Amino acid sequence: MQLHIVARGKIGRSPEAELVDRYLERIAWKTKITELPDEGGNMPPSGEGVAAPRTVVLDEKGKALSSVKFAQILGRWRDEGVREARFLIGAADGHTQDVIDDADLLLSFGPATWPHMLCRAMLAEQLFRATAILSGHPYHREGRR
Repeated sequence: MQLHIVARGKIGRSPEAELVDRYLERIAWKTKITELPDEGGNMPPSGEGVAAPRTVVLDEKGKALSSVKFAQILGRWRDEGVREARFLIGAADGHTQDVIDDADLLLSFGPATWPHMLCRAMLAEQLFRATAILSGHPYHREGRR
């Protein structure tokens, strides 16, 4: 399953971009990033004859999931044959209501508001962590203190 981050705004060359790249390079699954302008722009097509991707919208009103629960959702989608999971990161004003209404999952990184560049880095880390959990990799150390 391809993990596709679709983000509003440009991250450019920045420490956050380096962090995103560092985590995405470690993921064994296929990954992709698409940047859209703050307003407008078209969502990338999913391909002719290909099932619609699952859509995860990052939103402050979404569910705050544990890393294990997040991994379980991705694992279930993978096992169901989902070819692409898209993770939508909005601009400063968030997402339009139709984007929120069409989401398969609303995901929150907690009640705080995060800059979109940090949100992208946090998502990349959680995607790496989820795939590590699913593969049995020791990166995730839940319960060890």
